[in-house]
Amino acid sequence: MTRTDGRVLVAGATGKTGQHVVEALSETPFVVRAVTRDADAADSLRAQGVDEVVVGDLLDPDDAARAVADVDAVVSAAGAALRLEDIRGDLVDGTGLVNLIDAAADADVKRFVLTSSIGVGDSKGGLPLSIRAVLTAGGVLSAKERSEERLKETSMDYTIVRPGALTDSPATGDVLVGEGGDSVCGSIPRADVANVLVHALFTPETENRTFEIVSQPGLRDPPNTLVDVEWGQIPRAEPAE
Repeated sequence: MTRTDGRVLVAGATGKTGQHVVEALSETPFVVRAVTRDADAADSLRAQGVDEVVVGDLLDPDDAARAVADVDAVVSAAGAALRLEDIRGDLVDGTGLVNLIDAAADADVKRFVLTSSIGVGDSKGGLPLSIRAVLTAGGVLSAKERSEERLKETSMDYTIVRPGALTDSPATGDVLVGEGGDSVCGSIPRADVANVLVHALFTPETENRTFEIVSQPGLRDPPNTLVDVEWGQIPRAEPAE
C-alpha cells in the first residue's frame, strides 16, 4: 500500500477501542503512528497495521511532544479504567490528554478527534447513576471535562465524541448521534465508536462539534435530540505497484 497522504497519531492504540481505530486507519493512505507506554507492545502494534511506534507516557509533556512531531491529525481513544480500584494518581483522561492537546496545538496539528464519554459536561444525565458514581469518585468525569475544555480553547479543528457504555459486541453499524447534552442514553460497541472516530476525520461537518453516540440496539430511553450527520468516505490506500 502507498502511504502518502499524511500522518495520523492514535493515542490509546493498545486499548480495545484503539485497536479498532488502528484497524480502520491501516487501510487508508495515511501513515499510522501510535504512542504507548509499553515498549513490548511495539511488535504487536506493527502487526496490527501501525507504521510508527513512539514509546512514551502522555503524562510526560516531552513524550507527548515527541508523539505529535510531524503529525497532521490525532485520534485519541485513550482513557482510564472504569473500576474504582484501578483509578489512582494522575489520569491520562486529564493530565495526559491535556499534555497531548497542548503538544498538538504547539506542533500546528490541524485536526483532533477526542473520545470522551456520555456523562461529561452537559451530558451528565445520560449516564446511569451507578456508573456515574464510580467515575465521579475516581475523578474520571472531571478529567475528561478538563480535556474537552482544553481542546476547545485551541485553534485546532476538533470533534469530541461522547460514547455511551462501551461493550465488546460486534459492530452494529446502527449508531444514533445526539448533540445537546442529555440527547441519548445507552451502550455502544467499541467497534462502532472507532468507526465514528475515523469517519469524523473525513467529515468537515463534524468539525468543532460535540456528539453523544449510542447504538440502536443499546438504546435505553427514547432519544431527546438526534442529528443526521452525512459521514464522509474513508479513503482507501492504492495497492502498491
